[in-house]
Amino acid sequence: MEPQWNPSASSQSPSIIFLLIATSCTWLLPLTSPQRIPTDPQAAPEYAHSIRLDGDIILGGLFPVHSRGDRGTPCGELKKEKGIHRLEAMMFAIDLINKDPELLPNITLGARILDTCSRDTYALEQSLTFVQALIEKDGSDVRCANGDPPIFTKPDKIVGVIGAAASSVSIMVANILRLFKIPQISYASTAPELSDNTRYDFFSRVVPPDSYQAQAMMDIVTAMEWNYVSTLASEGNYGESGVEAFVQISRETGGVCIAQSLKIPREPKPGEFDKIIRRLLETSNARAIIMFANEDDIRRVLDAAKRNNQTGHFLWVGSDSWGSKISPVIGQERVAEGAITILPKRASVDAFDRYFRSRSLSNNRRNVWFAEFWEENFNCKLGMHGKRPGSPKKCTGLEKVGRDSSYEQEGKVQFVMDAVYAMAHALHRMHRELCYGYPGLCPRMANNIDGKELLSYIRAVNFNGSAGTPVVFNENGDAPGRYDIFQYQITNRSTAEYRVIGSWTNKLHLKVEAMHWRTGDPSLPASVCSIPCRAGERKKVVKGVPCCWHCERCEGYHYQASEFTCELCPYEMRPDTNRTGCVPIPIIKLEWHSPWAIIPVFISMLGIIATSFVIVTFVRYNDTPIVRASGREMSYVLLTGIFLCYAITFLMIAAPDVGVCSLRRIFLGLGMCFSYAALLTKTNRIHRIFEQGKKSVTAPRFISPASQLVITFSLISVQLLGVFVWFAVDPPHTVVDYGEQRTQDPSAARGVLKCDISDLSLICSLGYSILLMVTCTVYAIKTRGVPETFNEAKPIGFTMYTTCIIWLAFIPIFFGTSQSAERMYIQTTTLTISLSLSASVSLGMLYMPKVYIILFHPEQNVPKRKRSFKVNWAQVCTVKYLLHHSLGFFDIFHSKPTLNLIQLVLIYADEMTAETNCST
Repeated sequence: MEPQWNPSASSQSPSIIFLLIATSCTWLLPLTSPQRIPTDPQAAPEYAHSIRLDGDIILGGLFPVHSRGDRGTPCGELKKEKGIHRLEAMMFAIDLINKDPELLPNITLGARILDTCSRDTYALEQSLTFVQALIEKDGSDVRCANGDPPIFTKPDKIVGVIGAAASSVSIMVANILRLFKIPQISYASTAPELSDNTRYDFFSRVVPPDSYQAQAMMDIVTAMEWNYVSTLASEGNYGESGVEAFVQISRETGGVCIAQSLKIPREPKPGEFDKIIRRLLETSNARAIIMFANEDDIRRVLDAAKRNNQTGHFLWVGSDSWGSKISPVIGQERVAEGAITILPKRASVDAFDRYFRSRSLSNNRRNVWFAEFWEENFNCKLGMHGKRPGSPKKCTGLEKVGRDSSYEQEGKVQFVMDAVYAMAHALHRMHRELCYGYPGLCPRMANNIDGKELLSYIRAVNFNGSAGTPVVFNENGDAPGRYDIFQYQITNRSTAEYRVIGSWTNKLHLKVEAMHWRTGDPSLPASVCSIPCRAGERKKVVKGVPCCWHCERCEGYHYQASEFTCELCPYEMRPDTNRTGCVPIPIIKLEWHSPWAIIPVFISMLGIIATSFVIVTFVRYNDTPIVRASGREMSYVLLTGIFLCYAITFLMIAAPDVGVCSLRRIFLGLGMCFSYAALLTKTNRIHRIFEQGKKSVTAPRFISPASQLVITFSLISVQLLGVFVWFAVDPPHTVVDYGEQRTQDPSAARGVLKCDISDLSLICSLGYSILLMVTCTVYAIKTRGVPETFNEAKPIGFTMYTTCIIWLAFIPIFFGTSQSAERMYIQTTTLTISLSLSASVSLGMLYMPKVYIILFHPEQNVPKRKRSFKVNWAQVCTVKYLLHHSLGFFDIFHSKPTLNLIQLVLIYADEMTAETNCST
């Protein structure tokens, strides 16, 4: 627990008591009423350090009547506004309270007002006056310098203190006032440190702390989209605490980085401000400068920026020490243009203006510094003892404030009056509860007002202040944050002024459209380390500086998932145009109007027409020798296969669905299977006949048309069986292949809608037909020596040779383009054209010559031996019979050539009598 000091034990503070007793030797006369204080400063110098107003309850007051003195002297020049205006506001408020029958009735407030000279150590010495009544004084062993005993005046008992102004002064004074439990209400101290209720528990203030101000400034920076700023503070509690609060908020909220935090020394050396400007320019991107500095330092910083030709570069954001003051910007309006400043929300008190303008030397004798103010304000001298010996004129006493001098109410007058009224309202409530119905002070308050109890009443006050805004305190004694936001603007008339551009009450209300910048550009100026990344780019943060980054574009199929990351789109999607999300990859298929489809369709249509024409011709001339000699049944099977080879093109180009995919599986290899199964059967029949003729005179088996059909359809059934097994193992369905056209450029990526037929399945489906084709080619080679008159061996051979060349070219083209972006188009076109060319070769070499003879040379469409006479089928049958029975005879003599010739004649006779019953 924190140790407490007993004020009654004088031995515990000998230094303070000694100071008080020693000082009492100079206070030779008791302090009197204000009317007895002379106007001549030299008439009674012992009273010139304070103002005393009699009353039942005495309040202390601390005001910076004078500025800080040069080295060796505590006080300097008089402060007309910050000093005189403020202390007069306290006395004016006391006058109003004493006249108010509703507030503290029958009780008079008095005051003891001291000058702090804007110096914390001097203010501490002065504030000892407030605790004199609480210290027991024993002067029996003390003598003055002349040997006389000291004269002790009865000190005033101070129940509360109004002040001080500077935060450093309030901190110093608060440390001693809390020991004696004297509540303190400040009208201007804003250091966040004073919000610590454990150290400054008797301190309250009617102005918001700088923590609110720092939050307001952070909100302004955020609203301006600035993320890289520097801070500049005057050395001392106010500046350092304000910057510390701002930096702390920036760390908690993030998004704003501090480039540099610079401090202005209390006693700056020559060139110090130029050095500060150069330091700020080291991080030139951090154009916004957050300033917690006194007005003298503000002015010198602006002057240094002007000397270094940086007008318009820096974006100043000033605290309430800058506010709407003219003094920091006089003569350097251009460099200050655009500065954003904040000030606690306030209003001018008209009643005070009337009061202060009415003050004169004759009616304001209670203010011991008023004569000095008079000389300063009117630039004159009061008698031979005046403070301004070099003044050219003498004061008449008839001068009038506001008429013979400029006058503008000081900004903190409202808060001084609010502080006095807060103390009065607390005393009024305390009196009402402790002395209910008792006129004047009751014994409980007259003998001793408990400071801790009074503090509880102070923290509970709630009334409308002099500006009409509520005066309340939180648990730390802080007033709520209410600020006006100004911008220093130069209008078209070249006149500079502060304009209200917003307000802050727990949150920011900013009128961006009311802002004006030096460049005239309505867009907000930038104060960022790195420019924002464009859509589709991620931030690669510089280590240790989260507001500085490099922009990296999300490449390939990656999109910008967040500010700092790129992620891969799902497989079936690709990045959108801005790369901020994913969109489905377009699905394509081979269209009928595509050049890749038009050519195969055109060839197929020609082939179908030609095949249909051949079929119709053969049907029309079905009984002619050429048609019969071609083997009508096998020809129709072969032509069916050729037709299917052409027709499959339409299935390969049609939009894939389950039905189309099923038909593709069935007919893809079926057309070739029909064609080459029929050709293989024909070539095999010829080969077997001649091979059998070399060995025996008996005819080979299964050479009849019916047998040939059975063999052909047996070969075809193998293909169909394989297809049905394929159906059972893997039912047909469609898929979208996103990998086939997944190009390096996502914008060109496409999903291909196709049947689920892999390259291996395709080769297996065609493999059987290719096997038939190769086998047929082998037989065509073996039968190449057969006389042309009796068979089709040579046309079949040429057909198979050409077909093999076509399919040998197909394989490298089909599989060599598997990695191409145009794979679907190339492979489909190659496959369909290869099928059509194979069918065209068969059609052209095997049937077009026959059709030509049938249509244009019908005279040749008769047996060679019977072209000029009618065929006698009885004779043909007789010859056929004799040849069959003569084979045995020639076989006895082993006459091979004769036997071969007889066999050829028999084959031709069999073909001639295929439709005749020779047995009859």
